[in-house]
Amino acid sequence: MNLDDLERGAAAGEPRGLTVEVYFDFICPWCLIGKRNLEAAIRQLAEVRPDVRVEVSWISHQLLPDTPASGIPYQSFYVARLGSPEAVAARRAQVQRAGDAAGVRFAFDRIELLPNTTGAHRLFAWARAQGIAAGQAAVVERLFAAYFVHGENISDPGVLAQIGAECGLDRDAWLLHLREQPDGSRLPERRSLEAQRGVDGVPYFVFNGRFSLSGAQSSEAMLHAIMCALRESVTKMAKEY
Repeated sequence: MNLDDLERGAAAGEPRGLTVEVYFDFICPWCLIGKRNLEAAIRQLAEVRPDVRVEVSWISHQLLPDTPASGIPYQSFYVARLGSPEAVAARRAQVQRAGDAAGVRFAFDRIELLPNTTGAHRLFAWARAQGIAAGQAAVVERLFAAYFVHGENISDPGVLAQIGAECGLDRDAWLLHLREQPDGSRLPERRSLEAQRGVDGVPYFVFNGRFSLSGAQSSEAMLHAIMCALRESVTKMAKEY
């Protein structure tokens, strides 16, 4: 399906709502690449279907929930995981090529620790609880940048408090929240949804609850899935009537 198909869809009265569920973790470079490609697909959609309202929901899915709270040395972790420094370099080159295409420049050499991302996801969940959509989007973006661009320790409460403040959240209220609920070792996320979707890795995208994509797909693939989701909604409504 191309952009002409999208324009015809607008004339045919396709639905004007699109939901996108994104399963993600902040230590996954492919999640940041997928975020950029999703944003590009949404911009393409807006050019030809400005009537479609898009709602993106971010759903925490920790890749390594048992990582110690103090973190693991980043470089040695990946050498052990992939087998050699050469294998690590090859993998990072692959990731960077995809990042270049998506407009992301990773700074892997700045990262010292592989963190436990519970605190980062808790900050996002807390931002979401404040009910400010712009704040949620800002926190997601800033946390990705903190880790992959600036090499910050996104498990450090002070770092998280500063990130929250930069995104318009109340720093003191966040620190009070941590003091009142210090245990947060497990995230209060929708595990039943993960089981229902069959999610076992990230990034994972679900469009209108019907069409899913796994991995950092291209913006073209995402736009295709979006169009399929809109067309499927039309078919479903027609059958109901």
